[in-house]
Formats: sequence, structure tokens, C-alpha cells
Amino acid sequence: MTLSRFTVAAAAALLLAAPASATTTASSAAQTKRPPDPIPPVAEPISLEASLARVPMDLRQRLGVQLVLDRTHRQLLVLRDGVIRRRYPAAVGTEGWETPAGRHRVLQKVREPVWTHPVDGRHISGEKNPLGTRWIGFYRDCKGRNGWDGEQYLDIAGCTVAGFHGTPHRWTVGRAVSHGCVRLYEENVQEVFDLVRVGTPVTVLP
Repeated sequence: MTLSRFTVAAAAALLLAAPASATTTASSAAQTKRPPDPIPPVAEPISLEASLARVPMDLRQRLGVQLVLDRTHRQLLVLRDGVIRRRYPAAVGTEGWETPAGRHRVLQKVREPVWTHPVDGRHISGEKNPLGTRWIGFYRDCKGRNGWDGEQYLDIAGCTVAGFHGTPHRWTVGRAVSHGCVRLYEENVQEVFDLVRVGTPVTVLP
């Protein structure tokens, strides 16, 4: 696997947001007769003061650059020396596929990633690439996952990862619609990409 190529372990009904390692096995995605769930609404914006109040005190005292994702309000905060420097709207994991909460670190940065369809092996790049132009990975596990994702039942075997990336579907930003990854507007993910490095702390708040 080259640094610009990922395999995503599920079908792309909602633009799967979790590229996986080259060792990931193919998944089975079985459509059910259950009707699709309603599209979640866009999160209501909150004030800068309310955003900072959501950040744990120890993180406000940390020096350097860090990322804090607020899943509830679907926003990504960029902090430097405990001060919020930027706020971006973000799409997060849908119910049952929540973006992994906890404290993580940037594991990988890739420009112009190429998405590989897990079923037919197609490589998708350019304007239709579900990952957009930047990938910032921060989480990986090999436990596999399964469940209803709002449109279909997915059964994922092997290793999956979560990260920040762009999206060609701007209307999804601000909603809980992904399979665990964090979608940002292209112009925003490019800014974040340039602000962080491998090892930058990432905290995901419930």
C-alpha cells in the first residue's frame, strides 16, 4: 500500500468515512427491507465561550497545537496554548457508528488520498473521491464492526481507521452521517492539514 491509497472496509452508501489498512478483509454489506432513517439535522451553532467551556480544564492548560472535536455540537476546535484559534463545522459518526471518543493523536497525514471500493476494487480520486483532498488519521482498531448505518446493514471485518477528511458532499457537514470519520469542508481540512503534524493531540468529546 502506498501512502496515497486506502482500502475502506464497507460499502459507500453514506460515503464511508473509515479507510482501513491493506490487511483489511472485504466486508459484506447486506441491504435490508428497513426504510432509510431520516437525514439528521445540522447542529445548532454555539458561542465561542460555550465552545471553550466544553473543553476539559487540563486541555486548556496544554501548550502547543491540539485538536478537540465536539461531537454533540459537531464542531472541530483548533487550540494553541489553550486558546481556541479556529472553529470548523464537522460531520461526525451516525448513531451506532459514533466517532471514537477519547484522547488520540494524529497517526497519518496524506495529500490527495485515493479511495478504494472494498467490493469491486475501483479506485476513486479527483472530485468524486469520498475522502476529498486531505486525510488526517487519528484512530485505528482491528475489532471489526457491524450494524445498521441509517441506510443499510454493514458487516465490517478487519482493521478500520478514523480521521479527518474532506468531502465532495458539502451538505453533510454539520450532521451526524458518517461511519466514524470527521468530514470537513475542503478549504477547512486543508487548513487543518497544514496546522498539525503526526503526533498532534486529538481529543474527541462525546
